[in-house]
Amino acid sequence: MKRIQLRSKEINKELEKYKVNLNKKDQVELLEDKYKLININKKNSFFYYENKPVPTLKYLQDHDTLKKITVDMGAVKFVINGADIMRPGIVEIEEGIKSKELVTIIDENNKKPLAVGIALFDGEEIKKITSGKVIKNIHYVGDEIWKIER
Repeated sequence: MKRIQLRSKEINKELEKYKVNLNKKDQVELLEDKYKLININKKNSFFYYENKPVPTLKYLQDHDTLKKITVDMGAVKFVINGADIMRPGIVEIEEGIKSKELVTIIDENNKKPLAVGIALFDGEEIKKITSGKVIKNIHYVGDEIWKIER
């Protein structure tokens, strides 16, 4: 695995939309192997998807940076096996979600992050839809990125 030390100011611009504010004391590395990861203070915090940084589930457990979609408990097993999120499994949609925006998928009981996805429609549109795929699942509990995190 290739490791590149980065200065916090080099990466701050790329991560500013996630409200990440790194200082000189933060240790930031870019890890490159099968995946390209940003490691902040020895924790895999972001991975690159389509050349853009995306928060990892581990990072999202401690930092509330993405809007949320809540799924019922029946959908959980499908989500953590990599399935895209279907409209019938959704019980709550946070206000203001835009099409193509990154979202965190959480379960209705524990409210823990299960997956990171890309909204295929605006939140208001999702509310009106009754069936079909509405979120593309790009990172979930148990996938290769999750296993690198552990």
